Amino acid sequence: MAKKDYLKDFFNLEGKVAVVIGGGGHLCGEMARGLAKAGVSVAVLDLRQEKADKVVKQIQKAGGKAIGLAFEATDKNSHQQMLEEVLKQFKKVDILINGAGINAPTPFLEIPEDEWSAILDSHIKATFLGCQVFGGYMVKRKKGCIINMSSASSGPPLSKAFTYSVAKAGVKNLTQNLAREWAPLNVRVNALRPGFFPTNWSMKNFITKQRENAILGHTPMGRYGKPKELVGAVLWLCSDAAGFATGAEVAVDGGFSCMTI
Repeated sequence: MAKKDYLKDFFNLEGKVAVVIGGGGHLCGEMARGLAKAGVSVAVLDLRQEKADKVVKQIQKAGGKAIGLAFEATDKNSHQQMLEEVLKQFKKVDILINGAGINAPTPFLEIPEDEWSAILDSHIKATFLGCQVFGGYMVKRKKGCIINMSSASSGPPLSKAFTYSVAKAGVKNLTQNLAREWAPLNVRVNALRPGFFPTNWSMKNFITKQRENAILGHTPMGRYGKPKELVGAVLWLCSDAAGFATGAEVAVDGGFSCMTI
């Protein structure tokens, strides 16, 4: 006979606190909303206050708890200020999602140095700082879960996303390094590897009809992902059900990463 509350107990996240960096965005915004529906208090951090506020209002309208904070993900002092503010409002941090990042379709020989540095900083430096500041807090507490946003481009790399691919490879490597270091301290560090979940911007700047045919032809499910289809993996990684999972890169990509011929 099935235990009535088995799944609820196994995946229970009620009362936990999550910091979602890049939480005003296309994917991380959906993760923030999903965590809130699971009973998590969510701090939505984004470069633009209005984007964070939009997600917060959606969470609150659905009966969840959330605050929205504007900050610069590539500045360590900004991370420290955010940690202090979240602790002030929610008393603790159990979960960190590092989802900051920008991209550009510039051909390799035309990439300017400032664009190269800006994209690398937005992914690698921002993830490094998030792990150093919020992860440092978790290490002292000897408890925590970190999810870094990887990508189908973390390896092998995707065309037209040269700097982005280098950055995501770095995020994957950083994730594995920290997972090894912090496993004895009960801080789990994993990466989420989405396939293609295009935004309006990426559809305009990256995905031509020819490229779309190539993407969907390489995706066994034959379609793009929907942001809500990432939420299940996030809830699992954040719960005690994933208590032995660390250093993993969890693919949610419609089979893209296993496609050959």
